[in-house]
Amino acid sequence: MKNDVTIKHKLGLGTAPLGNMFRDVPEDEAMATIESAWNEGIRYFDTAPFYGAGLAELRLGEILPSYNRDEYLLSSKVGRIVLDEEEEKEGLFEFGRKNKIQTDYTESGTLRSIEDSLKRLKTDRLDMVYVHDISPDFLGDEWVTKFDEARTGAFKVLDRLRDEGIIKAWGLGVNTTTPIEVALELEEAHPDLSLSATQYTLLQHERALERMMPLAEKTEGGLVIGSAFNSGALLGGDHFDYAEITPEIKQRVARFNEVAQNHGVHLKDAALQFSTAHPAVKAVVTGSTRPDRIKEDLAALKADIPSAFWDELVDKGLVSPKAVLPKK
Repeated sequence: MKNDVTIKHKLGLGTAPLGNMFRDVPEDEAMATIESAWNEGIRYFDTAPFYGAGLAELRLGEILPSYNRDEYLLSSKVGRIVLDEEEEKEGLFEFGRKNKIQTDYTESGTLRSIEDSLKRLKTDRLDMVYVHDISPDFLGDEWVTKFDEARTGAFKVLDRLRDEGIIKAWGLGVNTTTPIEVALELEEAHPDLSLSATQYTLLQHERALERMMPLAEKTEGGLVIGSAFNSGALLGGDHFDYAEITPEIKQRVARFNEVAQNHGVHLKDAALQFSTAHPAVKAVVTGSTRPDRIKEDLAALKADIPSAFWDELVDKGLVSPKAVLPKK
């Protein structure tokens, strides 16, 4: 069955930072960010139980129910269940809630995950559901076994929920390309809209162009792009793809900055316009905990970028000649 989702605007709000990724975000700052996104016209919100062990969902659940549910799209993810038991945390969400998280891609785990998300979000439905982090970067060699668990569990139940009209679309939400490619070629499951984080960005896109983008373009759904700035690396941050940035990546970013300065271009503008230019891309979700950044991101999509900027990036080998470049 064809998916029933139309993302009207190219920009959505990703809420990993609202789950206290990397830092302890004050509650008033988080609430102001969500309100700012709505006031600036954002109508697509993406979240996940993994983001702060349910914290991001709880924060959205404090704001979004005050608005008409038919006016916005909401996506969350399955594959992890937030437990009542607590433990000390480290890593991406060490500042999130202390609840233990259980990995579960079975049918029953998927249904429980959705039910729990609905309670935290204080809503009656999700529009899109992504199977989260079923990928080697999180699961190592075990990812193939877990993918098979999802293939016979999560994939089947999400296919059914979409065909029954309970959700509008489903796919994978991962930080590598291979799981999406494998899922799109399955005969027994039919994902139609996946979230690809970090893989189709100005800074990193060659691997995605080989198979993921062509396969996604053939489907009627396509891709939502996350982490268009590669965890802030492109904008001078300390992280690249959710890990500490390396000297090699810093050097590559410096080369991008040099070209940008030559043409008076802001890299944020270029990054968002690049990630939205490919026909397979339906939207980009950007994460923030600063209310004023929402307006910046929206303005970036409309900024004037000269063709000579893109030409120089291609000439210097910073952007693949196979990439679909933004048009003036």
